[in-house]
Amino acid sequence: MKKDQSTKEKKGVENDLYSKRGVSSQKNEVHAAIKNLSKGLYPTAFCKILPDIAGDDNYCTISHADGAGTKSALAYAYWKETGDLSVWKGIAVDSLVMNLDDVLCIGATSEKMLYTLIIDRNKNLIPQEVLTALIEGTQEFIDELKTFGINIAFAGGETADVGDLVRTIVVDGVLTTRMARIAVITPNIQAGDLIVALASFGESYYEKDYNSGMGSNGLTSARHDLFDKATGQKYPDTLDPRTDQTVVYCGKHQLQTQILITETRQKISLGKFVLSPTRTYAPIFTEIREVLNKEDLHAIIHCSGGGQTKVMKFLSPKVRVIKNNMFPMPQLFNLIQKESGEPWKKMLQNFNCGHRMEVYCTKDAAQALMTVASIHGVKARIVGKVVPRAKKDPILTIVRGGREIHYE
Repeated sequence: MKKDQSTKEKKGVENDLYSKRGVSSQKNEVHAAIKNLSKGLYPTAFCKILPDIAGDDNYCTISHADGAGTKSALAYAYWKETGDLSVWKGIAVDSLVMNLDDVLCIGATSEKMLYTLIIDRNKNLIPQEVLTALIEGTQEFIDELKTFGINIAFAGGETADVGDLVRTIVVDGVLTTRMARIAVITPNIQAGDLIVALASFGESYYEKDYNSGMGSNGLTSARHDLFDKATGQKYPDTLDPRTDQTVVYCGKHQLQTQILITETRQKISLGKFVLSPTRTYAPIFTEIREVLNKEDLHAIIHCSGGGQTKVMKFLSPKVRVIKNNMFPMPQLFNLIQKESGEPWKKMLQNFNCGHRMEVYCTKDAAQALMTVASIHGVKARIVGKVVPRAKKDPILTIVRGGREIHYE
């Protein structure tokens, strides 16, 4: 098998477009800033876990913050272009799901949760109708989740008019819950584990439309790699004017460029395709916890920031991960790679590239998980395995297009 030796992207720009655009997939500066803070009751857990707010030593509290990120900038441009307010419900979904699916990784599924929506807007550009779409969209999504046994109470939140600070709008949220400590899942990835991946793309039974799989990570690069200079000129508020102009809006497409979804043969505008709301896996995990014990699940990893390399943060030095049976690359990520020329090694770090959730478990648990996923119309497959690691072995190997891509 060949190794991926790519170090430059095709346009001759040094291969770090993410940094040039003012973002980071690895968040090294953030991790450095918080390195001296307490990591909570379970330092290795996917989310920070605190002592119970009610003082019960058998329980713990989770208060987790995340958001839709720069997907809001694309939603702004698309709404201005088309008048389609529905994209703002999608942003509301993005913000909530990025919180919800993180706490799924520690086993929080059936507990009652409290969600607070935080909106920072430039009032000169974002009118009341957008706020209404975001707030009502949040409530509608919470109501939809209730039908799957996911109990979230909408606590309201904060809407701040901060036009001197925000170019368009920032949509974040905080999800709070408490759970029994005995139910907490902490990563314990072992040699022999199988890796079950849950697809980020396709048509699930609990979503209304085909999902491109984009999620809410990598949107800065996706936006600038796919859409053309005219888009940036028409909507200058969607970018920082100090950014190197050679790496902004470098694509050849417009927001309303029609593409054919290869799986369904339906046409959709590229802007709307990229704005597919982030898929939640909560209906699957709510059900799977009823048929599997905590001990069956050695780790649940949300492949958000860091994409397919996210798991590297949760591995012991004794094991390594090999992903050699990934989903065929979804249409959108192939298009982004083609337009940007980014090496697949970078693509797999910046984007989920086909699955946004992976479970490390035994063979029996893997089969049960894939069965439940299929009931909900979500593609699932065993994408790899965990093996013992020798000293010189890479931490992670991903096989893509017949090439081994190694991460140290």
